[in-house]
Amino acid sequence: MTNDWPYPQWIAHRGAGKLAPENTMSAFRLGASMGYRMFECDAKLSADGVIFLLHDATLERTTNGQGIGGNCNWSELSQLDAGSWHSPTYAGEPLATLKNLAHFCMTNTCDLNIEIKPTPGIGAETGRRVAQMVIELWQSHPQQPLLSSFDIEALQSAQHAAPHLHRGLLLDVMRDDWIDVALQLECSAIICNYKLWTALRVESVHQAGMKALSYTVNEVEAVTHLLDLKTDGIITDRVDLLNPRAR
Repeated sequence: MTNDWPYPQWIAHRGAGKLAPENTMSAFRLGASMGYRMFECDAKLSADGVIFLLHDATLERTTNGQGIGGNCNWSELSQLDAGSWHSPTYAGEPLATLKNLAHFCMTNTCDLNIEIKPTPGIGAETGRRVAQMVIELWQSHPQQPLLSSFDIEALQSAQHAAPHLHRGLLLDVMRDDWIDVALQLECSAIICNYKLWTALRVESVHQAGMKALSYTVNEVEAVTHLLDLKTDGIITDRVDLLNPRAR
């Protein structure tokens, strides 16, 4: 499954980790300026079907809006301030759409790990729409994004809509059938909370023909341990500390 794995080892979490407002275009620009050529983002559907970037189900933490983001139309979401919560420097920063980010990544030769982050109750629809949008946006580009999710239903739907795209199963706690589930979803990778990885688990993933990726790795000691375990990808907030150019 992973013979054609095309992605770099270093992945900037939500654009630039915590140095800029997460999932905004400013964050991706900052991450790119610091040497990163792959980004992780969180994608969900607006009420009128626009794929936009937001981690939480609700708007309060990272915007000046209120309520469930997926219940709002894009015309409303596009007017929100998604930067002031972070710092005055980013006041007025808008929410980003997947289309915005796709244009940036293709223009700057960057890869993308799109975490499908459904509003509760619409996992299947979100997985299908994200996969279809990736096909549409990247149709003329040789390297397409990695789709990942904790939501099994979303990944199944993405698998059916775009079976050729690379997929990654996200895990925050270990489950007994983790390898079997990933294989049923025809995943190219398993992306774990980095604390879950052991040498035996990494070996099991590799023997199953998949890659072992880790989130969210912010300490040099943890990076060293994961590299010793022969894991294949590191998602980090510390784009200032962990410099892919130096490695």
